[in-house]
Order: sequence, then C-alpha cells, then structure tokens
Amino acid sequence: MKSSQPTMKDVAKEAGVALGTVSKVFNGISVGESYRIRVEEAAQKLGYQVNQYARGLRASKTFTVALILPGVDHPFFSALAQHICTALLQRDHRMLLYVTASRPDVEQQCVQMVQQNRVDGIIGLTYNALTVDENLPFVSIDRFLSPNIPCVTADNYGGGRLAAETLLELGCRRLAFLRTGSAYPGETDKRGDGFKALCRARNVSYDALELNDGEDFEAFRAFFLLHRDGEGRLDIDGIFCSTDLLAWRIRQLLEELGFRVPEDVQIIGFDGSQHFGTEGLYCSTIVQPVEKIAQTCVEFLLTKDRSSIPALICLPVSYAAGGTTREPFGEG
Repeated sequence: MKSSQPTMKDVAKEAGVALGTVSKVFNGISVGESYRIRVEEAAQKLGYQVNQYARGLRASKTFTVALILPGVDHPFFSALAQHICTALLQRDHRMLLYVTASRPDVEQQCVQMVQQNRVDGIIGLTYNALTVDENLPFVSIDRFLSPNIPCVTADNYGGGRLAAETLLELGCRRLAFLRTGSAYPGETDKRGDGFKALCRARNVSYDALELNDGEDFEAFRAFFLLHRDGEGRLDIDGIFCSTDLLAWRIRQLLEELGFRVPEDVQIIGFDGSQHFGTEGLYCSTIVQPVEKIAQTCVEFLLTKDRSSIPALICLPVSYAAGGTTREPFGEG
C-alpha cells in the first residue's frame, strides 16, 4: 500500500525535477531560483514536511541555536529574543531559550547543557565570565569573553557622548550620570565613559553615582537629597541613565521627591525600550539597533568561515525623544 505521507520522490515527480534537486533545496544547497520555487510549491501542495532530525543526522548538525539571556521580562531582552528567533527561522534554524536571572552558576550550567545537547552554537548575553569550549561556535553580546569569541554590541561610547551632547543642546548645564549594572567589566561600561568624555571636552561639570547590581537603590535617594540647594531645588538639571529601566525608576524617585520631569530635570536613558513592542518609548533614550544586533549575531554564528569575523563589532545608535526631555515643538 502507498504511504499516506508524501516522500521526496513524490515532491520530485510533482515538481518535474530530479530527486537530487529536491534534496539540495531541502538541505539549503544552492540551486536555480526557478527550481527552488518549483520544489517549494510542490512540497506545499503535497503537504510534505522536512524531517529535521534525519536532516540533522545527515549534515552532522541540529539546526538549533541556544540563546542565553538574563531574563525576558525586560523590553530590550524580549525584543532581542524575538529578532534572533526571526533571523534564525529565516535560515531554517530553531532557537532554544535559556533564562539565567544573571546568576553566574546558572549561566555556566546553561553552556554545559548546550554542549551536551549538541546545538550548533550559542548566542549569549551574560553578566559574568564564562568558560566556553573553543570548538563550540559562540557569539557574545555586550561582553568580551575571549579573542576567539566575537562580541556584538551597540556603540556604547558614542551613545554616552550623544546623550551628554543632547542634554546640553536642550539647555541643561548641570549634568549627572547614573548607573546600575554588573560588577564584571563589559562594553556597556563605555556608556559612562563617553558621557564623561564629552562633558570634559565641553568643560561642563558633572556628578556620577554608579552602583553594581544588588546594591541598595536608596543610594540614589541620598544622592538627590545631597544635590538640593538651600531653597530645596535640585542643582542637577540633566541626567543620563545607563539603561531605560534605570531612567524609569529614577523618574519615579524624582517625582516622589517633588521634582518634575522634564520641567525641573531632563532624563535620557539607553536601550530604546518600547511599550509592548509599539512605537511608544518609556523615556527619551539612546536607541540600540536591536534588530541589526540580532541579525549580526546570527550571521556570525552560522557563517562557515569564522576566521574573518572581527573580535568586536559596534553598531551605530541614535537618539529618540520619549517625554522625559524638553524637545522644541514638533521635534523628537
């Protein structure tokens, strides 16, 4: 009896091509565009499904990539996961998501599990140092791990300079940089470096408070109380926060203390986080090119010749007004 499930031979017959051509199409090997279209249309008409497991055995691949993130409850992380998943699907790969809550032990365990499950590679946004098998393709986001592991990041230094320059253009004269983040060095530390460098170049005074993750957020309250003048006004009128999440929390704190945003103090964050994936921003912000970051990570991870991949690539950022700065009417 004929099987109810169509086979590659059935697809070849329906498309009017050789069986080898069908095999090439399903295994991602280049064929003429007209042949590819005929094969895909025939497969869709017959309801043929590619056996990914068998395909992986033949190619010694799993067609699966692991993504390691500290969480998905942050808009930037969730957007990054979505764009990486889309970029992988476009290359006929699947994504496994590992969430680590930024714990170093969990991050390392994830790498070990991934190696045991034989995925084709890892894309990781981690907050700690990792030990990674050099034979396993790995692309890091925002953190340099080793010369053999490419790091993809936004232009954090340039973004910090852009934030300071924008605050000055909007009339601010007394600036501050606020930061929370990992104690382990990473590319995101350059946000503050760029901000401070621009202030020094313009001879603008600034103050800074930089906390590591887990340190008491109340330190920011004390910081602002110390920066009140004799009449109770804030002697800071422009703030750059290392992330949009911090900018949102600082805005809440300032309003709790009786200061108005942006009337009394203007705030710029960093990330470009959007409400529920819409165009609405949480704050005025330095926007990371999250889709381009995702596409670049997937491209680097899946390329066959990794010898030409740079150790570090910085992608350009931009500024977007989001209600926590005083833009002239019609701008931003």
